[in-house]
Amino acid sequence: MRRNFCQIVLAVVGLLLAFLACNSSSARSSRNSGGDSSPTTVVIDAGHGGHDRGGIPGQRVAEKEMTLDVARRLKNVLSHNGYRVVMTRDSDVFVSLATRVAIANSYRNAIFVCIHFNATGRRGASGIETYFYGHDSLALASAIHYYVAGGAPSDNRGVRRRGYYVLRKTKIPAVLVECGFLTNPTEAAYAQNASYRQKLAEEIAAGVRGRNSVTRSSTRVATAESIPLQPYIDQTRVSRKSSHHRSKRSHKRSARKKKRSSKRSGSEARAASKNRES
Repeated sequence: MRRNFCQIVLAVVGLLLAFLACNSSSARSSRNSGGDSSPTTVVIDAGHGGHDRGGIPGQRVAEKEMTLDVARRLKNVLSHNGYRVVMTRDSDVFVSLATRVAIANSYRNAIFVCIHFNATGRRGASGIETYFYGHDSLALASAIHYYVAGGAPSDNRGVRRRGYYVLRKTKIPAVLVECGFLTNPTEAAYAQNASYRQKLAEEIAAGVRGRNSVTRSSTRVATAESIPLQPYIDQTRVSRKSSHHRSKRSHKRSARKKKRSSKRSGSEARAASKNRES
């Protein structure tokens, strides 16, 4: 009888230990995925690729190589944190924008992180920018920008709202991170350093993990519980305005052409009338 009692006690203890281990594993998984109730899929998009080198003509450092390396490092960090990771490209191949968007939209409970580096003809331009379009993406953009801009030895160019195709067409929270200017000699040197690219990947991953902790706090400093929602520049209006100006200029050119054509027609008609009279 005593032996049976001991066996029952051991069985109960075994079940209790298994239950506690399961709960611990679940809690760890929940912390790693930013507190989500189910694993989040992160679609990582390495900008450019294949024949699309990225950047501007004459640029020495190929953007497509830098974006792919950071994307691969980010994949490793997030996978280690318990996220499911999907790459739009994992090698030097060209992937159309429409295909990148289709990949992102094929996953539910997912977020989209597009990695780029900036370029311009002005060598002094520098800094980190983070773009979003849909307002459901602002928290993700705020968290990622907070960590990347805070961890990089570059200027903070802020969060910006803009209708880039891969942001405008995605149906899930989506951001595009510009990790510095490859046309700036200093930032190009940073980007070519493997430890710096690893740092970028880790900061982006920290933003992904912290996206659910973004709050509309008046402070710009993160606490253990929250990350401040970042202010942003809305460049969608600038795009519409410039488009409107282009339309007005085109209309004016057409009007001038029409006026010149009308003048020529009037002169030819008067000349023909004189010829007939003579």
